[in-house]
Amino acid sequence: MKNCLLHKPVMVDEAVGRLCLKKGYKVLDATIGHGGHAGFILKKIQPNGILIGIDRDKDALEIAGKRLNKPDKICKLAHANFKDLDKVLKDRGIEKIDAALFDIGISSCQIGDADRGFSFERDGPLDMRMDQSSPLRAYDIVNKYNRIDLEEIIRDFGEERYFRRITGFILEGRRKKPIGSTGELAELIEKAVGKWYKFQKIHPATRTFQALRIAVNGELDNIKIALGKVLDFLNSNARVCVISFHSLEDRIVKLRFKEFESEGRGRVVTKKPLTATADEIRENPRSRSAKLRVFEKY
Repeated sequence: MKNCLLHKPVMVDEAVGRLCLKKGYKVLDATIGHGGHAGFILKKIQPNGILIGIDRDKDALEIAGKRLNKPDKICKLAHANFKDLDKVLKDRGIEKIDAALFDIGISSCQIGDADRGFSFERDGPLDMRMDQSSPLRAYDIVNKYNRIDLEEIIRDFGEERYFRRITGFILEGRRKKPIGSTGELAELIEKAVGKWYKFQKIHPATRTFQALRIAVNGELDNIKIALGKVLDFLNSNARVCVISFHSLEDRIVKLRFKEFESEGRGRVVTKKPLTATADEIRENPRSRSAKLRVFEKY
């Protein structure tokens, strides 16, 4: 808990700075996580500003509440999927907002919690749910999905070139007994493709675990839906900033922003994504893969 309270957000200066915040603004932090970006946002919009924070992870939301320590009239937190941001805003009487931030990624605290099953480096149950009340777990996909569906997930969401071989090993492994832990799955994947990853910088299970996490949480569809909805709530000249951490997410954001621009709904502020500085990457290696894109509504 202590480490999560001290968790440092990625690209704070770039993201918060490009939201062009002013005192009294109403701002949506659609993925508030542990409240890292939110703390900097609140400093910019007080007094009289309002922050609406959404997260699917109840534990993260609890940490954010403790970290920010603000009354509900200033900091309105909601346990929800950010694709339902329209309902969250309407339920809280918010008709328009002056800025929105999406930090789309998994936190180091979630990765570090073995019981959440996100990491192949920490043995735990095959879970991977952002929202613990959701019914679908990674266990269900790994042990119940057919070959075609498994191959599609690992290929499309993980961009894994050896998807067929990995799927074959999964099917063979689960025929003997259910694959119940992250450690078991990681070991199986390493046996399947380890020799081809020998000289690569990433673990053989990296892409497959990413694919399963995306599938479990419906991450890519949620991004498309949420970006479409948030524009309806933005005031004129308001900005939305999106930080993504892998190419599939960044591609969706890029295409959605281009689509909005072609429809005359606003302009793409960042023709190319912004990335973390060398200093930040040295302090926080996770920021190396972060990309920030900004859109301004007309």
